[in-house]
Amino acid sequence: MFTTRPEIAGTFGVVATTHWIASSVGMAVLERGGNAFDAAVAAAFVLNVAEPHLNGPGGDVPIIIHDARTATQHVICGQGGAPDAATPEKFAELGLDLVPGTGLLPAVVPGAFDAWALMLRDWGTMELHDVLAYAIGYARNGIHLVPRIPAAIEQMRPMFEEEWKTSAAVFLPDGKVPEPGRLFARPALADTWERLCRESVGASREARIDAARNAWYRGFVAEAIGRFYGTQEILDSTGRRNKGLLTADDMARWAASVEAPLGYDYHGHTVLKVGPWSQGPAMLQQLALLKGFDLAAMDPEGPEFVHTVAEAAKLAFADREAYYGDPEFAQVPMAHLLSDSYNDARRKLITGTASMELRPGSVPGFTPQVDRGGEARAALLTRAPGVGEPTVARLGAMGGDTCHVDIIDRWGNMVSATPSGGWLQSSPVIPELGFPLSTRGQMFWAHKGHPNSIAPRKRPRTTLSPSMALRDGKAWMSFGTPGGDQQDQWQPIMFLRMVHHAMTIQQSIDAPSFHAEHWPSSFWPRVARPGKLVLESRFAPAVLDNLKARGHLAEFGADWSEGRLSAARLEDDGQMFAGANPRGMQGYAVGR
Repeated sequence: MFTTRPEIAGTFGVVATTHWIASSVGMAVLERGGNAFDAAVAAAFVLNVAEPHLNGPGGDVPIIIHDARTATQHVICGQGGAPDAATPEKFAELGLDLVPGTGLLPAVVPGAFDAWALMLRDWGTMELHDVLAYAIGYARNGIHLVPRIPAAIEQMRPMFEEEWKTSAAVFLPDGKVPEPGRLFARPALADTWERLCRESVGASREARIDAARNAWYRGFVAEAIGRFYGTQEILDSTGRRNKGLLTADDMARWAASVEAPLGYDYHGHTVLKVGPWSQGPAMLQQLALLKGFDLAAMDPEGPEFVHTVAEAAKLAFADREAYYGDPEFAQVPMAHLLSDSYNDARRKLITGTASMELRPGSVPGFTPQVDRGGEARAALLTRAPGVGEPTVARLGAMGGDTCHVDIIDRWGNMVSATPSGGWLQSSPVIPELGFPLSTRGQMFWAHKGHPNSIAPRKRPRTTLSPSMALRDGKAWMSFGTPGGDQQDQWQPIMFLRMVHHAMTIQQSIDAPSFHAEHWPSSFWPRVARPGKLVLESRFAPAVLDNLKARGHLAEFGADWSEGRLSAARLEDDGQMFAGANPRGMQGYAVGR
């Protein structure tokens, strides 16, 4: 099978990310003697500079790691919680029934920095200033601009010029949209990181990293955030100017945490995901449904495969909508949702005809809470620019929305991380810091009574969803993708094609993919399009015709429009393999 680039093979280390510069930086750290955790932190900070339309220092990240020394896997939670002032009553007082998609109101504590710093402290080997040096250099001296960054800035230019003037100062140098292919510098961001390194002092490496964490969450970074969010009134997707709710005290109370991943056994593999404060378990639920079908007998680019996988996704995501939320605030019946008895019954709902209904399952002791108004909210998409990951893509400015990092080192350590949030179109730049904050709070429901209802210090149910897979109990593959609600659609497609059809990483990434928009989006204004199924036009026309005949509202997208995956795997003989997405012409895998 033809692939757009070779599947990378090596024995020393492999790195796959959504930008070639970040992949090269990750590999450079491995070459310097750093481990996968050091390399991931360095690559992630570079992504803040290389892909500012997709992530930023003020964003979020969930990370799944494999520690080769202890042969254990862990989730590092870099998803910050809601401000103490963020309550359903507060949004009702403001006359809002949805958390807006842009501006100051949807901000949560920016958790990415603490997650990276925690991983570096407890599993890495290098100093913070050493792993930050690459990103500081690019922010100070400039980094090559891929065409989608100026496109994103051009889309946001009226908003920047008229309303978000602190963003205009950063992203419209000399009042102009930067040119593609030219170097673009972020001196204010470089200043922030350099000050952080100066304040990173202590008697040990661990103490120095903790000093930087303190400067971020209880020092000058938190103070700048508190001032800006407490004094500014900013136009957002409500069409009004609103103050923020996030304070320096909210910052000080939060810290990244470590928890066990959620796992599901499937055909000799154990797939690991983040818990139900993300959408990650929806992939596990799809596997639980699909294990009752003979997928190996289906053409991986045929209508039966597409239909079966899409219908399983509808059922799993209906449960996401009904039951998922931060388990520290809501009871989530995850064991029941993954049980054989539950999925044996749910599997019978998958017939030869496309479902047009949102059908969460019945769980004893629980009342499913689902939104049925997603179709009616589509008109809100034209209200304001920059309203969220998938919605930005529909407005035509860009096709990306998040980043991903996969790394394996020579000791067998493994990292899968999906950083996002704090993108340039989310909220205005904080001038003293040189970056905006995440608007992940838009994923909360603003009313009471739902597992994902907004509440102080609660984590929003994020779409960010890295993956790791064990094979026969051994760490085998790190993988993930940008894509908002599509993340846990494109990932199972890739995984299933590898498990059932013996595709390599690169073959499964390059193969044409698809996604459904059947359930409410996680992004403002939470639009749903029942029955809609989008396929890359590289599928045979007969496949589209067959799916339409089954009742799907199926349509072709562009040739290379579905799936932005990367992955790295480790085989029993010590060989490592990696692959990355060719779509968008910036993802790359390296290794030796």
